Amino acid sequence: MNDITLLEAQTKVDEWIKTFGVKYFSELTNLGILMEEVGELSRLMVRQYGEQSFKESDKGKELSDEMADVLWVLICLANQTGVDLTAALHKNFEKKNLRDSERHLNNNKLQ
Repeated sequence: MNDITLLEAQTKVDEWIKTFGVKYFSELTNLGILMEEVGELSRLMVRQYGEQSFKESDKGKELSDEMADVLWVLICLANQTGVDLTAALHKNFEKKNLRDSERHLNNNKLQ
Protein backbone atom coordinates (compact mmCIF):
# COMPACT_ATOMS: atom_id res chain seq x y z
CA MET A 1 0.00 0.00 0.00
CA ASN A 2 1.36 3.42 -0.93
CA ASP A 3 1.54 6.34 1.45
CA ILE A 4 -0.93 9.13 0.80
CA THR A 5 -0.49 12.80 1.61
CA LEU A 6 -3.27 14.93 3.01
CA LEU A 7 -3.48 16.76 -0.31
CA GLU A 8 -3.81 13.47 -2.18
CA ALA A 9 -6.48 12.35 0.28
CA GLN A 10 -8.42 15.57 -0.23
CA THR A 11 -8.16 15.17 -4.01
CA LYS A 12 -9.18 11.49 -3.97
CA VAL A 13 -12.18 12.12 -1.72
CA ASP A 14 -13.27 15.00 -3.96
CA GLU A 15 -12.94 12.82 -7.07
CA TRP A 16 -14.92 10.02 -5.41
CA ILE A 17 -17.71 12.35 -4.31
CA LYS A 18 -18.00 13.88 -7.77
CA THR A 19 -17.87 10.47 -9.51
CA PHE A 20 -19.90 8.21 -7.22
CA GLY A 21 -21.43 10.38 -4.54
CA VAL A 22 -23.14 12.73 -7.00
CA LYS A 23 -22.45 15.74 -4.75
CA TYR A 24 -21.37 16.65 -1.25
CA PHE A 25 -24.00 16.65 1.48
CA SER A 26 -24.43 20.10 2.97
CA GLU A 27 -21.81 21.26 5.44
CA LEU A 28 -24.27 20.96 8.33
CA THR A 29 -25.31 17.45 7.27
CA ASN A 30 -21.65 16.44 7.08
CA LEU A 31 -21.04 17.96 10.51
CA GLY A 32 -23.83 15.74 11.86
CA ILE A 33 -22.38 12.73 10.07
CA LEU A 34 -18.96 13.54 11.55
CA MET A 35 -20.47 13.55 15.04
CA GLU A 36 -22.12 10.18 14.32
CA GLU A 37 -18.83 8.72 13.13
CA VAL A 38 -16.96 10.06 16.17
CA GLY A 39 -19.68 8.46 18.31
CA GLU A 40 -19.13 5.11 16.62
CA LEU A 41 -15.38 5.42 17.21
CA SER A 42 -16.01 6.37 20.83
CA ARG A 43 -18.33 3.42 21.36
CA LEU A 44 -15.70 1.00 20.11
CA MET A 45 -12.88 2.66 22.07
CA VAL A 46 -14.73 2.51 25.40
CA ARG A 47 -15.44 -1.15 24.82
CA GLN A 48 -11.93 -2.05 23.74
CA TYR A 49 -9.99 0.13 26.20
CA GLY A 50 -12.58 1.12 28.78
CA GLU A 51 -14.81 -0.72 31.18
CA GLN A 52 -17.85 -1.31 28.97
CA SER A 53 -18.43 -4.78 27.60
CA PHE A 54 -18.96 -5.57 23.94
CA LYS A 55 -22.47 -6.09 22.62
CA GLU A 56 -23.44 -8.32 19.75
CA SER A 57 -23.79 -5.25 17.50
CA ASP A 58 -20.14 -4.30 18.21
CA LYS A 59 -18.73 -7.50 16.75
CA GLY A 60 -16.75 -7.18 13.55
CA LYS A 61 -16.11 -3.45 14.00
CA GLU A 62 -12.52 -2.28 13.69
CA LEU A 63 -10.90 0.85 15.12
CA SER A 64 -9.07 1.48 11.85
CA ASP A 65 -12.32 1.51 9.89
CA GLU A 66 -14.05 3.81 12.38
CA MET A 67 -11.06 6.20 12.34
CA ALA A 68 -11.05 6.18 8.55
CA ASP A 69 -14.76 7.05 8.55
CA VAL A 70 -14.04 10.06 10.79
CA LEU A 71 -11.16 11.11 8.54
CA TRP A 72 -13.28 10.75 5.39
CA VAL A 73 -16.01 13.06 6.64
CA LEU A 74 -13.47 15.53 8.03
CA ILE A 75 -11.84 15.63 4.59
CA CYS A 76 -15.26 16.22 3.02
CA LEU A 77 -15.79 19.19 5.34
CA ALA A 78 -12.32 20.54 4.56
CA ASN A 79 -12.99 20.28 0.83
CA GLN A 80 -16.36 21.99 1.16
CA THR A 81 -15.04 24.87 3.22
CA GLY A 82 -11.82 25.43 1.30
CA VAL A 83 -9.49 24.23 4.05
CA ASP A 84 -6.08 22.94 2.98
CA LEU A 85 -5.50 20.29 5.64
CA THR A 86 -1.75 20.18 4.97
CA ALA A 87 -1.39 23.91 5.62
CA ALA A 88 -3.76 23.70 8.58
CA LEU A 89 -1.76 20.88 10.18
CA HIS A 90 1.53 22.74 9.69
CA LYS A 91 -0.01 25.83 11.29
CA ASN A 92 -1.33 23.71 14.17
CA PHE A 93 2.14 22.28 14.81
CA GLU A 94 3.53 25.83 14.93
CA LYS A 95 0.84 26.85 17.42
CA LYS A 96 1.48 23.85 19.63
CA ASN A 97 5.27 24.34 19.49
CA LEU A 98 4.92 27.95 20.60
CA ARG A 99 2.26 27.39 23.23
CA ASP A 100 3.16 23.96 24.55
CA SER A 101 6.90 23.51 23.94
CA GLU A 102 7.59 23.30 27.68
CA ARG A 103 4.12 23.02 29.18
CA HIS A 104 3.94 19.22 29.11
CA LEU A 105 7.60 18.75 30.00
CA ASN A 106 7.00 20.79 33.15
CA ASN A 107 3.75 19.05 34.08
CA ASN A 108 4.41 16.94 37.17
CA LYS A 109 1.35 14.82 36.40
CA LEU A 110 3.09 13.55 33.27
CA GLN A 111 6.39 12.64 34.93
